[in-house]
Amino acid sequence: MDRRKIKRMLRAALLAAGLALSGCAAVRNYDAELQGTLDRAALGNVEGAIKLLDASNPDKKSLLYQLELGMLERLGNRYDESQKAWSAASAAVQAERDAGVQLATLTGDAASYVISDKLRSYRAHDYEQVMLLTYMALNYLAMGDYESARVAIKQTHEREAQIAEERARQLAAVEEEAKKRGARSSFKELNGYPIETIDNPEVNALRNSYQSALSHYLAGFVYEALGEASLAAPGYRLANELQPGQPLLEQALAGLDARVAAPDDGATDVLLIISSGSAPALQSRQFNTPIIINNKLIFVPASYPVMLAGGGAPPPTEVVVDGRGLPLTRLTSIDLMARRSLQDDMPGIMLRAVIRSTTSATLQYQAQQQAGRNDRGSGGVALASAILAIGSIALNSADDRTWRALPAEIAVARVRLPRGEHKLTLRTPDGDHAVPVTLSGRYAVVDFRLLRRQVFVSTPKAGVAR
Repeated sequence: MDRRKIKRMLRAALLAAGLALSGCAAVRNYDAELQGTLDRAALGNVEGAIKLLDASNPDKKSLLYQLELGMLERLGNRYDESQKAWSAASAAVQAERDAGVQLATLTGDAASYVISDKLRSYRAHDYEQVMLLTYMALNYLAMGDYESARVAIKQTHEREAQIAEERARQLAAVEEEAKKRGARSSFKELNGYPIETIDNPEVNALRNSYQSALSHYLAGFVYEALGEASLAAPGYRLANELQPGQPLLEQALAGLDARVAAPDDGATDVLLIISSGSAPALQSRQFNTPIIINNKLIFVPASYPVMLAGGGAPPPTEVVVDGRGLPLTRLTSIDLMARRSLQDDMPGIMLRAVIRSTTSATLQYQAQQQAGRNDRGSGGVALASAILAIGSIALNSADDRTWRALPAEIAVARVRLPRGEHKLTLRTPDGDHAVPVTLSGRYAVVDFRLLRRQVFVSTPKAGVAR
């Protein structure tokens, strides 16, 4: 290797070490931090959960902090504060896109490709970006602001189109870069990797990692509530395509024109959303990675993210309205979307791991070759090699950051009820949870969130009238 390449690797190693030592981001265990936060929320202590989140995140402007904070504020029915956090998060995501950052960088920052992906600034996963806008729309609906919900719904469509275009470019670029480097890009080649966690029939049945039937069904509901049948139909139709064979979804599309044209009969069309659990956690584990050094295939240990099995109580199967049971339709699994997202991201993750492993192995090889020689560059190479050797032990950890406060599963039911007071009861394996709801207007959304044994309810301040 020529002296210029050695110097470049030396500078990268020193930069990575400096970043790691100054911020300690690479040794942070995000899952452990969020587990404590979710534990407090699951006990109904939302304030305590927010305080713990604050204590673990000194950077209050970070994207992931704003995502988690927005959900906790929503659990406390503080929709203005939730929207403030999520608006900041959405603006940060869009700013990255406008700058061409979100999917353009394949190998990450210098510290990322030398020591750890954890040293990269957090970039929201595809499904997180879409669910962010979907939950912003749900906040607006809880506040009775259907016009603002309409804007958020429109933004979800735009975001999905952006992601689809950028995903295609990224995949092609990763494959080309891996081919140039002679790198393996399939996680199936990692000896011992639990392939079934992200490669199974349910995960592979998803069209992609970011389109959810909930988002599109909600779009149809909002447009219908505003009397825009021509815009509601595509939302219901795509929800049907994403979750085929569901009578509730088919009925929404089939009866759309009649519902929009019908006169006000004093009833409210109620969409019940029941979310349960929390998004799956990522864990860093080491696996042998095949790389080529001096035209020889060798296997070196490298860290990769593994998605853990979802936890929490089984989702409820029924909601009772004024003594009448309604079956629930499973609409979206964020658990499966997260697994599909990791499957899609693994080629890029592996490419960065190969670059890190190759850089480390090459520097160590150069140090060994130059040991004992009177070479002015040998000391620098040996130093870089030592930095990487220490870093691989202490700091080389896969990125385990993900939006954990999202639910794991989302189901819906829909019913027409006379306006006024009603009793809604969510039946769970741990018992029944009843809540009174006052309905007004022609359309309304009631949102339940089951987090272990704790149930949070988002009821509308006012329904839409037209």
